[in-house]
Amino acid sequence: MNITTATTEQVTNSTTYATTMTTPIATPVTNSTPETTTFTVTSMATTPVTNLTPSVTDTTASTTPVTTLVTSVNLTPQNTTTGAIPTTNMTVATTKVTTPTSTTSTSTRATTIMTSSMTSSTPTTANNGPTTVTSKTVATTTATSTVLTSTTTLPPLTPAPGIDIVMLVKIDKTFIPDYNNKDSANYKSLASSINKLLKNQYEGITGFINVFMTGFRQGSVIVDFTVRTSEFNDTQMAKANDNMKTAMSKEIASVLETSVPQFSSATNMTLSPDVIYTGQTMTLTCNSSGFSLGNDVTVEWTFDGLVISSKRHTISFEIPFTLEVSQVILADAGDYQCTLKGKAISFHQYGKVRTNDIKTAPNVQVRGTMFAECVQGKTVPLECCVQSPFTVNWFAGSTSLESGSGSSQNCISYQYLMQSCTVPKEETFTCKVENPAGYEEKTRLTIFLDSITCNSPEYGAGRTNDRAVGKCEEGQTGAKIAVCLESGNWKLVEDTCIVTVIKELLIGSEDLKEEEVPRFTEILSTAVKDEEKQITKSSATISAIVSILNIIASVSQDVQEDVMQNVLETVDIIISDDAKDSWNFLNTNQTQNSSSLLLGSLETISEVLNGTFAISTQRILLKRVKFRDSYNEHLNSTVFITIPATGLDNTFITTILFSSLNNVMPTRTSAFNFSLFNITSNETDTRNAINAAVLLVKINESIPNVSLSYNKLNTTLELDPQCVFWNFTLFDKVGAWDDEGCQFISDINNTVTCTCNHLTSFSILMSTDIPESIRTLLDIITYIGVGISMVSLLICLIIEGIVWRALTINSTAFMRHVAIVNTALSLLIADICFIIGASIAKNPKENPDEDYTVPVGPCSAATFFMHFFYLAMFFWMFVSSLLLLYRSVMVFSQMSKWTMFAIGLTVGYVCPLIIAVTTVAATAPGNGYVREDQACWLNWTKTKALLALVIPALTIVVFNILVIIVVLYKMLRRRSIGAQADEKHALLVILRCVAILTPLFGLTWSLGIGTMVEPTNKGIHIAFAFFNSLQGFFILLFGTLLDSKIRSLMLRRVPTLSTTSNRTRSTSAGISSHSGLNIFGRLRGRMHVYRLSRTGNSNNTNTASESFTPTH
Repeated sequence: MNITTATTEQVTNSTTYATTMTTPIATPVTNSTPETTTFTVTSMATTPVTNLTPSVTDTTASTTPVTTLVTSVNLTPQNTTTGAIPTTNMTVATTKVTTPTSTTSTSTRATTIMTSSMTSSTPTTANNGPTTVTSKTVATTTATSTVLTSTTTLPPLTPAPGIDIVMLVKIDKTFIPDYNNKDSANYKSLASSINKLLKNQYEGITGFINVFMTGFRQGSVIVDFTVRTSEFNDTQMAKANDNMKTAMSKEIASVLETSVPQFSSATNMTLSPDVIYTGQTMTLTCNSSGFSLGNDVTVEWTFDGLVISSKRHTISFEIPFTLEVSQVILADAGDYQCTLKGKAISFHQYGKVRTNDIKTAPNVQVRGTMFAECVQGKTVPLECCVQSPFTVNWFAGSTSLESGSGSSQNCISYQYLMQSCTVPKEETFTCKVENPAGYEEKTRLTIFLDSITCNSPEYGAGRTNDRAVGKCEEGQTGAKIAVCLESGNWKLVEDTCIVTVIKELLIGSEDLKEEEVPRFTEILSTAVKDEEKQITKSSATISAIVSILNIIASVSQDVQEDVMQNVLETVDIIISDDAKDSWNFLNTNQTQNSSSLLLGSLETISEVLNGTFAISTQRILLKRVKFRDSYNEHLNSTVFITIPATGLDNTFITTILFSSLNNVMPTRTSAFNFSLFNITSNETDTRNAINAAVLLVKINESIPNVSLSYNKLNTTLELDPQCVFWNFTLFDKVGAWDDEGCQFISDINNTVTCTCNHLTSFSILMSTDIPESIRTLLDIITYIGVGISMVSLLICLIIEGIVWRALTINSTAFMRHVAIVNTALSLLIADICFIIGASIAKNPKENPDEDYTVPVGPCSAATFFMHFFYLAMFFWMFVSSLLLLYRSVMVFSQMSKWTMFAIGLTVGYVCPLIIAVTTVAATAPGNGYVREDQACWLNWTKTKALLALVIPALTIVVFNILVIIVVLYKMLRRRSIGAQADEKHALLVILRCVAILTPLFGLTWSLGIGTMVEPTNKGIHIAFAFFNSLQGFFILLFGTLLDSKIRSLMLRRVPTLSTTSNRTRSTSAGISSHSGLNIFGRLRGRMHVYRLSRTGNSNNTNTASESFTPTH
């Protein structure tokens, strides 16, 4: 036999705790020996909690009757002991348990035990309502012939109906020890009076069952009592409570305090829908059936213990009481509680949304808008992707389309066949998720008949001004919109692709409370670290993180070190070098303030830091210390800050040094003209650069003077240093650098010193562009010089063609002219490629409304040929110096003309080709072969590809200079070249060309390097433009026109020139007709005259050559 009852200990708080007590009763076993039957009652203890809040117990919600039973029964054949201990409880229920007796007989001799029924009763008295239990057992007799066994069976226990509302009232009465003793006269007297008063006030409410006092507690006198009703009417209960307080004050003692009962529902709130996907709306319903709370109800919802109040939560203030959560995220799983506060009671109901109740929604990715040139019979692939485990299908209207595998495992592809190309048309296709339904994306395909302007794997084909919508990378949601430019490139104009986990954090941050900030920043920091590679390449994700940081800054009032550590670790990643392109894009959007918002958020957080600490990340250094009067600190060996005597004592100062914020902040200043702003550019002001770390300084006091010394990031920048701070208010709060209150002091040893009369975020700006004052002059020099150079090269090639047969009579002369022709031809083709490259790349100053990002394909081709032919020009000069060295040092060695020619071609063209191809192979895969904007030329900033031209060129220059020294040394020692007259002449011309052109070309390209090392030096820019644009003229002058044989042949073959020459000789002035040209001859010095005077020969050519000797 098992008896299950409920036990309640003395409770001194608002909540009644019930424990289960099980009383197993052993069935007697009959035999010849008397046996002992033991009745044992076991109970589970409860822990009382003391406070002043009453509770409500719903007795209809439990299948176990509430009763107080503390019984110890030990039955033997000799005697029976029964004990009952009365107790008092705030939860009162009357339970009567009757135990009938049944008898079973056997023929075996044994002890006969006869047991009467066991009755447990719980009477309620008028004075204190005690609960008592009475047990009665009949004596047992023993017989020798029969066995009589009694078995006790309990009927089902039926709980008393109703709702127990446990309340308290604090009265102005002195507490005496007798109030702890329920048998004392004082206790009984006061209890009787209070019970009578309570019954008079509450018996009139609807559904009233009973009311009784359960005890007294100290604190003046706290009276605990319970009202039992079958239903709850808030209005009636509130009125009864008011009447009770009035009556209590009149009849017993003044009422000092009452409290509103708290009722916690035993049932959970309901959740819909059954399966919730992120982005959907879920609804939680608070069920308060049985409680009539009236119209004046206050509704409050909490999530994980924090009160809910946000834009994506909608609360209903009438039945049914619901909470709608829109844009559900995974973090919405947790514990929810609704509280309905009436006049007389607070109703609570709980619910738990488990993590597996919310599932990640399908992320369908398609190219929203596509274009294709109509080619009959050709197919256009339409790809749709979704993450595992979801599957998708393509539809045209309601017709399912057969699709194959896509580019990755979770993608499908439908091949659209273009059957007719008579008229342009548009088609719309829908990619739908199979399960769950309702998730789909559409692709609009435009078939056109025009020619293609743009074409790329990401956006496909398009015409000028077409706007294509591309898909995001895996793990991102959103889209990319690009426009087709006349240049043939797709230009990204809008990017909403955001990493999914960051998007959920952005949505979750809308509900952020200050108490949640430590945990939230930890989650944010971890997510950013895990997704670093995707985040730095996604401008939309960086913008979302900045918005999150701004929310954190706005809700935080007291930031500890751990929170700031998480914040700086997050910022450290989004300001890295890898994120530079993303920031450039953000700084050119419509608002243009993402960078300003980031810096502003950090300034706001720095104002509410608590304590002294230091935090260091890869790119950020924070120090928060106290200082007295003055402050001096060397921050990370790059910035030194000095604050002279201030008179302050124990004042906090916070410094945050950002070593790579130059990747983030735009370079615009207060003088920037937004009307000229070009949305296609990647910079807001290309003339300036942030050339130092950015230092944020915060003190909650006014500082009149601060001195800052910065180490330059780029030591080659020297022009126009500006001491600036970020002014958040400029340009309608978009922000820009401002120098108000700051003054430049010095620029010594690559350290710039400034002083300012206020504190904020500081740095320095320096000019990077060609000085504006010489830009027009450089353009004029370049255009005129290149024109002269190309015309000179054409003249040079024409002259060489005229004199070729007459002058290439020996191997040395042959190779000398082969070298000069190929040098001129290489430079001419390089100049033509230069003009083509200049037309491909558009300068933003000349084309403010167009994109000046170079088209990689055409620009790479132009750059390759420029690189190749510039190298060929130098290598043919190298061939000339090799020939000179060979003929001067190896006098008696003979090599055939065609052997020399083969060697010349190999050195002159094969070697440059190898270098040019290797450069492309090494740098093009990483998009580092050509510059990104403004010019088609080898990349310098990213891969230093330009060194593939500079190093070979300067190496050849150095080698040629060494050859000149060796040859001159040989000539001075021998006093003769020791060769035939024709070869001597050729060698001397080669020597002159190499000796003059090598320094000129070497100087030209040295100046070119100088323009990169010293980009703001006016003199270097002018000199480079002059020498570089006139290289062709120098080849014509020193390689052709100064050759006496060429001049003689040209004079003889052009009759007009010959007649003029003869007429000039007959003048009385006695000056040679060639004196104009001999100006250059006099510059050659006496040694050359001496050599030419020895070239006596009877042939016409040499005679012509000798005719120049007298003029010296």
